[in-house]
Amino acid sequence: MRRMPGLILLCLPWLCAAQPETARVRALVLTGETDLPYHDWRQTTPFLKGILAGTGRFEVKVLEEVRGVTAATLASHDVLVLNYNGPRWGEATERAVEEFIRSGKGMIAVHGVSYGHFFGMVMKERWTADPAGDPGWTAYADMLGSTWKPENIGHGARHIFPVKWVDTEHPISKGLEPVFMANDELYHRMDLKPNAHVLARAYSDPKTRGTGREEPVIWTTSFGQGRVVHMTLGHDLSAMVQTGFATAFARGAEWAATGKVTLPVRIEAIPSPASGAVRVLAVTGGHSFPTAFFGLFEGYDDIAWTHAGSPREAFTARMAERFDVVVLHDMHEDLAEPQRDNLRRFVESGKGVVSTHHAIVNYTAWPWWHEEVVGGKFFTKATPEHPQSEYKEHVEMVVLPAAGQGAHPILRGVGPLPLVDETYRKMWHSPRITVLMETSHALNDRPVVYIGPHPKARVIYIQPGHGEETLKHPGYRRLVRNAILWAAGR
Repeated sequence: MRRMPGLILLCLPWLCAAQPETARVRALVLTGETDLPYHDWRQTTPFLKGILAGTGRFEVKVLEEVRGVTAATLASHDVLVLNYNGPRWGEATERAVEEFIRSGKGMIAVHGVSYGHFFGMVMKERWTADPAGDPGWTAYADMLGSTWKPENIGHGARHIFPVKWVDTEHPISKGLEPVFMANDELYHRMDLKPNAHVLARAYSDPKTRGTGREEPVIWTTSFGQGRVVHMTLGHDLSAMVQTGFATAFARGAEWAATGKVTLPVRIEAIPSPASGAVRVLAVTGGHSFPTAFFGLFEGYDDIAWTHAGSPREAFTARMAERFDVVVLHDMHEDLAEPQRDNLRRFVESGKGVVSTHHAIVNYTAWPWWHEEVVGGKFFTKATPEHPQSEYKEHVEMVVLPAAGQGAHPILRGVGPLPLVDETYRKMWHSPRITVLMETSHALNDRPVVYIGPHPKARVIYIQPGHGEETLKHPGYRRLVRNAILWAAGR
């Protein structure tokens, strides 16, 4: 909280945690327009965006068609991220970029932007001077702080090498370990401009077809009142996933935008789940399933998941300490007594259960489970009291919110689900379940998604989930994620 005379400003916790004093940096990634088999922007651009967004410091947008951009397009941003290796943008757009930086804004440029059409080069068997005589973008070399003669363009064999910070007092490098490892191409023989200030170098070993010299790999330049950072690192995803690259890139982008660095001294390219993320145990076994099932838990910073391939591995004495929600995608009709006891304690402690698809067959020899917890049972065999349940694969079906349930948190953003999945019919359903989604398909019982009857635990059963088509459906993914968060009490 900041106090001013006669005024109290309250800071929301989620905002203060990411940005104690300043608003988020607005970054715009300039990319696209090339189908080169290397420097694949379709892979690297989302990854770079993820590094920046994952810090909580940046608001990131991506522009895949840069030609035609004007000063007005750029005006609302603080820093440009140049991840590009294609044709020139045209004089008007290039001038807009120049003026953006001259005015005091920033740019960070990565790897393949070190050469190409901006310098008046074309790719034949290798980069050569443009035969049409295009001299290139004359201000580009000054912005980048370097150029590269066509006859000198090159690098040694891709390898793992140490990168040394040679200026350890610059805001980008201050407080960092003096050396980090790169898995990359090491560009050599670049011609740095007088306005280039080298932050990091790497030895280009003759054993890897290098020059035998310390080559610059990260430097800064000034252009008008603006700041530019150039990194020759970042050939592909394997290069960008290195922690040293991610840290230098994110801190470099912040410095280019603001002239200072507030980010931590270690930034993971693949960030750990956020503090307070829902701890999920995904349980499989006893039935085949597409590996797309595991994709249900990926891409979210509020879910941290672990996999267990058997009840013995999953249902341990300490599971209630370690997990908030168990997601069942296994199929075992019975459960050994020790695992029953551990699972019962988990449920009775008020934890969450999300049961999916064929897991409705789970533990059917244990009446407490289907009667008091899940609220449903698929009969694999007929009994005197109930006929055998039925299933049919690859059926087109429509699943809709039940009457009056459209606003339930589990259904938020889900909408109707047109699916090709497996139908279940002639099941038993507890009269105490709360049906959230249903279908009118003749081969399926009406309840499809429902809340179980247990009074302490939050239990949800989701019938679809048979094939990859369903598991990758965005509405289904949203449904499962919502169910996990709801089951955890979020």
